[in-house]
Amino acid sequence: MSPGILAQYLLPHRLLSSLAYRVARSRQRWLKQTLIDTVIRHFGVDMNEAANSDPTAYPSFNAFFTRALKDGVRSAPAQPERLAHPADGKVSQAGSIDSEGRIFQAKGQSFTAAELLGDADYAQRFAGGDFLNVYLSPRDYHRVHMPWTGTLIETLHIPGRLFSVAPGPVEAIPRLFARNERLVCRFETDFGPMAVVMVGAMLVSGVETVWGGEEIPPYASAPNRKDWRERGIRLERFAEMARFNYGSTVIVLLPAGAVVMDPMEHKQPTRVGEGFATRMNAGAAAS
Repeated sequence: MSPGILAQYLLPHRLLSSLAYRVARSRQRWLKQTLIDTVIRHFGVDMNEAANSDPTAYPSFNAFFTRALKDGVRSAPAQPERLAHPADGKVSQAGSIDSEGRIFQAKGQSFTAAELLGDADYAQRFAGGDFLNVYLSPRDYHRVHMPWTGTLIETLHIPGRLFSVAPGPVEAIPRLFARNERLVCRFETDFGPMAVVMVGAMLVSGVETVWGGEEIPPYASAPNRKDWRERGIRLERFAEMARFNYGSTVIVLLPAGAVVMDPMEHKQPTRVGEGFATRMNAGAAAS
């Protein structure tokens, strides 16, 4: 095991993430501007796409990180039968969920839908289906959008570690995505269930939703399930659903027979709203 991977096991994940949370929200001008300028320079952030392109206008590093984009910079697929990428980033993995519910992670690593979703019965609904895993780097737009129109049924906040979701740890740490702190968002759609999982990571574990505000932190000590059925929350394809306060990974699970996935390669760039799959038997159904 390399020293870097060993450190992933030994470092105090939640303590470091809590410190990063405070630093990211600091309004100390010198601190927030140093962080913003460093990220823009080091990662090549395209501020021309931002609704506010002035890096000095953001009151905190987190405000910069969760910045909105200009109108029209991203749009839903023109074809109504196409599912939309949920996030800017790169494809970590994409493909089929096998009949036993296993999802490929990297280089011989895998995890089960039951582990990821925290519910074996619910996971059965995705056996033989498809998944998409998108990694958001520090340079990316950090708001997550709906792949398809759906009604929110419930969320499940699952406690866990906060391993980095960068390519190195993903290749080396078994079942990483099913071990990290995460928020499972369950939707019902016109093709059945759709799960969108917001996976936390070291230093980048904050998650907000458009319906509930800040969900992580606080960090969970036990699974926390919230039923949203009575609220009638329906989000259209391409609508914003959540955001990462400092980045991470989003995983979409779809049931068998719902879609035909596009061929996708590892590390293929993604943009919110671009199509990644075609709805089966969509006909004239609205999306």
